Amino acid sequence: MTEAWIVPDWLAPAGVGAVVATRNGPGVSVGPYGRFNLGLRSGDAPEAVAANRAALLPALGLPEAPLWLRQVHGVDVADAPGAHGEEPVADAAIARGPGRVLAILTADCLPVLFSSTDGETIGAAHAGWRGLAAGVLERTVARMDADSVQAWLGPAIGAASYEVGEEVRAAFVDTDPGAEAAFTPTRPGHWHCDLYGLAQRKLSRAGVTNVSGGGFDTFRDDRLYSYRRDGAASGRFASLIWTR
Repeated sequence: MTEAWIVPDWLAPAGVGAVVATRNGPGVSVGPYGRFNLGLRSGDAPEAVAANRAALLPALGLPEAPLWLRQVHGVDVADAPGAHGEEPVADAAIARGPGRVLAILTADCLPVLFSSTDGETIGAAHAGWRGLAAGVLERTVARMDADSVQAWLGPAIGAASYEVGEEVRAAFVDTDPGAEAAFTPTRPGHWHCDLYGLAQRKLSRAGVTNVSGGGFDTFRDDRLYSYRRDGAASGRFASLIWTR
């Protein structure tokens, strides 16, 4: 782990790279977005975001520009064929073969990176509570169609910093009573929500038992953007995975 990059603590297959780009990367954003904001729809100057995104390639030695998504808190999974034009409206993506780069933007939601054990297929998902409850992780695993998949849980808001209301709790518990363990009462009608615990439960039920990562709290970590901490002026950091 360095100031600019967080390297996943997983045993990825040879030929698979992954990193989280913190706000301290080689960027040019200023003010509340300083300095490595990668979110094009965060309110930052578009030219600054474009420069920051371009800086990723030489800084990380990426084989191509990332496939950026227009994330909408849904469950659609895009396929990365290698042609990067308009951003697909999706909250996850998969890619097969060498020279592919996937990226997920977050600022409290949970980014999840995936790799098949043979390194032939990679995936990345944006799991806010809505997408997580609706099955975005399960959809991503199914679309990968691999014999064995491992996952890494990237930086998200920690349970101690994430108080939610009945709507969020019900979205999980109404269909999976066992998910109640991820909610700790705080005051009437409110709970602390453990996104990591919920994600691990979802992944296990999808057949993914090799899961690492977790333990972050974007709200308390100054290296990372946090919408709940910073409000509308929050930037977005990227979790990236690629095949060499």
